[in-house]
Amino acid sequence: MTVAENQNPALRTPRITLIDTLRGVALVAMATYHFTWDLEFFGYLDPGTATQGFFRIYARSIASSFLFLAGVSLVLAHVPHIRWHSFWKRFAIVAGAAAAISIATFIGFRNEWIYFGILHNIAVSSLVGLAFLRLPAFVTGAVVLLIAAAMVLDYVLPGVLDSAVFNTRWLSWLGFAEIPPRSNDYVPLFPWIAALLAGIAVARLAIARNWLPQLAAFQTKPNLLSRAGRHSLIVYLVHQPVLIALVYLFSLVYPAPPPDPRVGYTLSCEAGCNGQTNDPGLCRRFCGCTADRLIAQSLIVPLQTGAIAPQDDRVQAIAEECSIGAQLSDGN
Repeated sequence: MTVAENQNPALRTPRITLIDTLRGVALVAMATYHFTWDLEFFGYLDPGTATQGFFRIYARSIASSFLFLAGVSLVLAHVPHIRWHSFWKRFAIVAGAAAAISIATFIGFRNEWIYFGILHNIAVSSLVGLAFLRLPAFVTGAVVLLIAAAMVLDYVLPGVLDSAVFNTRWLSWLGFAEIPPRSNDYVPLFPWIAALLAGIAVARLAIARNWLPQLAAFQTKPNLLSRAGRHSLIVYLVHQPVLIALVYLFSLVYPAPPPDPRVGYTLSCEAGCNGQTNDPGLCRRFCGCTADRLIAQSLIVPLQTGAIAPQDDRVQAIAEECSIGAQLSDGN
């Protein structure tokens, strides 16, 4: 990336190839994660594999890296002066790609379509990030720490920042929903904007300390990763359809065994419950109870496929009964 055009040519710096390379590394990591998701989707891995444990942390690290690098690039492209034509052109491309993903997933995955994924977040966070471009690095860094503190508070007191008011798709993108609508890629503005702001703060610090020439000299020749990083949006849009197609073709020759709906449900249920209560024992009792009752009433498969919503009266009744039972058992 280049620093925005300045009146003084001495302030200009060549494109920092290292940033392109880092973005290329993030693309490789993203592709490996999506391949894991594809294998799970077609039944070759246990349900919940891509959304729990190591892969849950892996996915969040990848999303954070893309947003961080987007923040760095925003500074390098628009400091000290915002190049509005360039910004709106880039914004239109990213927002258009995000809209295309929403439309495609709405057609292909009606119950879990992507209404606010990583590209949506990058587009909106970049708009917010403009307000921080001229602020000192320590001010932006303080905002990042404030968001981090809010995340810690939400971990210690689950749900303290959430409200049912934000449960609709029109508002859940802000990041304060109690139960956000199902989506195959959900990257809400809060707390993920912290990663982009961190990139802005680091880039502003690099400019203030005159580190950009050294960073530009660190890698002077492009490689395969840096070339991919320079065209990251195209790679992002193309790689997943290609991976899905490959796994689909493989499934035609070597079909995966049929999944056990109870295993998939309990894994997903315990992951969500642990994120809200931080009590694994309570979550195991609650999810085991709801799984048994959903199976008894032939509701577990319709719930997993989206034929019925978690807000369905029958599902809610089961959840309330099992919640009371799990808490009573915990008290004993």
